[in-house]
Amino acid sequence: MKLRLRLTGVATAALAFAADQISKYWFIQIFDIGSRQPIRLTPFLDLVMAWNPGISYSMLSADGSLGRWALLALAAAATAVFGFWLSRAADWLTAVALGLVIGGALGNALDRWAYGAVADFFFLHTALPVGPLANYVFNVADCGIVAGVALLLYDSVRARPPTGVETAPAPPNRRE
Repeated sequence: MKLRLRLTGVATAALAFAADQISKYWFIQIFDIGSRQPIRLTPFLDLVMAWNPGISYSMLSADGSLGRWALLALAAAATAVFGFWLSRAADWLTAVALGLVIGGALGNALDRWAYGAVADFFFLHTALPVGPLANYVFNVADCGIVAGVALLLYDSVRARPPTGVETAPAPPNRRE
């Protein structure tokens, strides 16, 4: 059972990583989004070409090689921690969630290593100041990471039967 859960997590990570890298290759090399941007899909979603030298919302921006390698080291450490967690996953939901986070982190790390920044394409925007998603540029790897974290949060609050507690059989229904 443990091996099956690990393989589920690794397969999910591989699929998330592949979906991210294929989409980035297609947007950059085939579709050439850089010369066509912006492409309006909806009133709140455009396709653009944006290089993010930092992490979410360009925080911890790494313009130099030292910062770039520091962010790569951070990604490697986080991937190792999530990989260890995956090795101890107790159910398929946790394995899939961790696989999504690992695959997304590795996809963005490969960009950072290859290009010095992460390629983002989806520009979610609104004219209203409605919080962090008022202006957000992201990619498929980010979707995997967010979905994985959302599943982990759900997993942490969902009801589970108690473990290690034996229940006594119900008494027979007697009619007196």
